[in-house]
Amino acid sequence: MLKQTEGSRAVAESVACCRPEVIAAYPISPQTHIVEELSRLVKSGSLKPCEYVNVESEFAAMSMCIGASAAGARTYTATASQGLLYMVEALYNASGLGLPIVMTVANRAIGAPINIWNDHSDTMSQRDSGWIQLYARDNQEAADLHPQAFRLAEELSLPVMVCMDGFVLTHAWERIEVPEQSQVDAFLPPYEPRQVLDPQDPVSIGAMVGPDAFTEVRYLAHAKQMQALDAIPRVAQEFRQVFGRHSGGLVHPYACEDAETIVVVLGSVFGTVCDVVDEMRARGVRIGALAITSFRPFPLDAVRAVLGRARQVVVLERALAVGIGGIVSANVRTALSGIQLDGHTVVAGLGGRPITKTSLHRLFDDAMAGRLEQLTFLDLNTELVDRELARMAKTRRSGPSAENMLRDVGSNR
Repeated sequence: MLKQTEGSRAVAESVACCRPEVIAAYPISPQTHIVEELSRLVKSGSLKPCEYVNVESEFAAMSMCIGASAAGARTYTATASQGLLYMVEALYNASGLGLPIVMTVANRAIGAPINIWNDHSDTMSQRDSGWIQLYARDNQEAADLHPQAFRLAEELSLPVMVCMDGFVLTHAWERIEVPEQSQVDAFLPPYEPRQVLDPQDPVSIGAMVGPDAFTEVRYLAHAKQMQALDAIPRVAQEFRQVFGRHSGGLVHPYACEDAETIVVVLGSVFGTVCDVVDEMRARGVRIGALAITSFRPFPLDAVRAVLGRARQVVVLERALAVGIGGIVSANVRTALSGIQLDGHTVVAGLGGRPITKTSLHRLFDDAMAGRLEQLTFLDLNTELVDRELARMAKTRRSGPSAENMLRDVGSNR
């Protein structure tokens, strides 16, 4: 159904159409509107049978999901930022047990200092937790990825994160084709768990595994992620046959066929990058863009097939690996092993800083002219940083850097 709605509400309605039987919820911005809408649907009777559980923390939310999923219920939760970190121990338990839980992460920066705005620091910190990670380019894809996530999770017996940019998508109102119940029912079969706790046939799960089998258990998790590389595009194609539109898959190339420079991104910034690509193409610049939807498992072959024809690659990162620079770019380099081309990492949009077309034009012009360094911080205020470094060198008790720089910013206004 095409409607003008908020991204969070579209996701909630899409999740509801997947008929979850247990939802464990603890609110944290910018995820809150998703679980609020789901609670309304449960309370009104629109979503039933479903047990909606208000828990006392994010750790409790994932623990509840583990128990419910192990008991054979289709299970869902959502979180963001510090909430995701609070449930980390349980995240590894969910994936290690092979439980098909689906979770929306409304991407938000990690403190300190406190920041509620969007970047990818939270999910990037859990990239190796054993969960499939799918990144939405827009709210239409965010809504569409949830039926696909349940399908993938239950087919592979693996948990799936659907990652959507906090505020940028969660709180944006736009025209969205929200999945309808009949379509989701035709696409997503009733849940048939691969493993279930049954009082009539008791077993232990998550028991101690020693050195004699632990490597094999961990390898199995990797093997199932490799199976997902085949399942993700197949499920996306089946989704297209039922819903009549293309969402999901491994990657989305844009104007890459003859591109000398290709910009690699995850998430909603893809739309802005494509606008700049169009404007530069109008000037005769051979540039393209590649959105990676499946970050885990990482689609090495698909990325290599698109980028291998380019002369240089610019990876736009929404998170920072402190001490080295890029996270996505490290995976891209693995995909391009043995191919000689210029590679650049650009850290941008941390803590919700806008990534503007003006800044991207300047960035891409520098790349085309050979002026771009291997690691660049887009729109970095070097004067502000240098002032704090000088303050720290001058006195031992220089004070908290974040507050110092906030005062410096205020003094410049």
